Amino acid sequence: MDVLDVARWQFGITTVYHFLMVPLTIGLGVLVAVMHTMWVRTDNPEWLRMTRFWGRIYLINFVLGVATGLVQEFQFGLAWSEYSRFVGDVFGSLLALEALLAFFLESTFLGLWIFGWGRIPKKVHLAALWAAVIGSIVSAYFIIAANSWMQHPVGVVTDDTTGRPVQVDFLAVLTNNTALAAFSHAIVAALMVAGALLVGIGLWHLRERKLEERSTEEPDHGVWRRSVRLGGWVSLAAFVLVALTGDWQGKLMYEQQPLKMSSAEALCETEAPASFSVFAWSKLGSNECDDVHSITIPYILSYLAHGDFSTAVPGVNELQEEYSAVYGETYPDDPSFGDKAGEPIDYTPVLSVTYWSFRLMIGMGAVSAGVAAYALWATRRGRVPTSRIGVYGSLLAVAAPFVANSTGWIFTEMGRQPFVVHPNPDVPVEDQVYFFTAQAVSPGVTAAEVWTSLIALTLVYGALAVVELWLIGRFVRAGVTTGDGHPTPGFTPDPPDDADDAGAPRRDRADDVLQFAH
Repeated sequence: MDVLDVARWQFGITTVYHFLMVPLTIGLGVLVAVMHTMWVRTDNPEWLRMTRFWGRIYLINFVLGVATGLVQEFQFGLAWSEYSRFVGDVFGSLLALEALLAFFLESTFLGLWIFGWGRIPKKVHLAALWAAVIGSIVSAYFIIAANSWMQHPVGVVTDDTTGRPVQVDFLAVLTNNTALAAFSHAIVAALMVAGALLVGIGLWHLRERKLEERSTEEPDHGVWRRSVRLGGWVSLAAFVLVALTGDWQGKLMYEQQPLKMSSAEALCETEAPASFSVFAWSKLGSNECDDVHSITIPYILSYLAHGDFSTAVPGVNELQEEYSAVYGETYPDDPSFGDKAGEPIDYTPVLSVTYWSFRLMIGMGAVSAGVAAYALWATRRGRVPTSRIGVYGSLLAVAAPFVANSTGWIFTEMGRQPFVVHPNPDVPVEDQVYFFTAQAVSPGVTAAEVWTSLIALTLVYGALAVVELWLIGRFVRAGVTTGDGHPTPGFTPDPPDDADDAGAPRRDRADDVLQFAH
């Protein structure tokens, strides 16, 4: 692989790994804030125990998310210096606001929440948590606004001297309709992630207690049942909102990046009305949009694209010709394009990636909603599920919304190729701002250097993944604990890890890592 390919793999791997933590931080932060609010309003100790348990999971994920997120900005200078120069005038303001306003707000108030237990008034303490959660949401908006500008550049003009975009309307960048759609979709998808976590872990604990014949009057029983019910309802509501916001985002994509959406359907030729593909096979792997066979649902794609059941949807082959006519059949014979200079441009994204990532996104979201419905049914009227398949299946299904979020991001980014900044079709061609990915890689970096950083970052991220999973696993197995780290009454941890040599109980080591001050 050449430098461009390795650099793209590096950015993709590190960003997907970081993005696994982002939706959990946002979604779980909102739910923990709701739990804390309910405790302040009702003084019900179950809400307090829920806040403490899920709050620790939230903090572990937040810390690891920050550690992995720092690498993303370093990569801009490492392997994507030309890209950084091109987008710098737009991204500078957005990333500065994300760091100075949103992240500092988030981290400062999160510290107050961690160490404020019993030290500041309850309502002020609660407000600190909400401020931190709102900070994470605002931070996400600035990042999504930057990414959406790459999808649909607005609020800029081209500098005649440098050929780079210069920001002239910051408000247009912030209110980009692409950003509004993507942000709403990402936030409700994050709530699906958090809801699935509550369902999976809650059902597991309920089953374990049922098998051990523990009383439903135990304080922890109410914690887990309430967690399952909250997670289930949040997941179902979020799934409906994901579908609605996804429909909005899809219609915008058909206006702004029609080739991405037609590739997602493996729609080779223009159809009127167009059918939605359920399953396709043939030459998708070779990226040839010929002789593709699909199982389809008539009329649905026309509705998804245009809101009616009759309008034509352009096919991949027609759009490839249109893009070639407007933006050129070959890359310019310019040293800035490296090995790609003078080569033919394939404007069609990798069909197998766009097609299957789009379906995985939808399918895994549906799986998560199905599990949420099962959890609500299984716990109705005080019931406790004991089905091994149902409970362990729900625990495994915690991964489903994570996969949906990741494949959605992969679809969005891979579908934009060969552009790293896609042209805006709403403005005349001569005024459009766009940038090919082949131009974006750092000119002074060798493939060996990028391979070195890719291997090193992958190893570091792998180690961080082990640490996070170990910490979360320890907290989950320990269950709900009191303020001093001891398990609540009625819960007996495993002796090997929770008793000293004399057999006396001791405080759980994992609980010391992120213990709340009290």
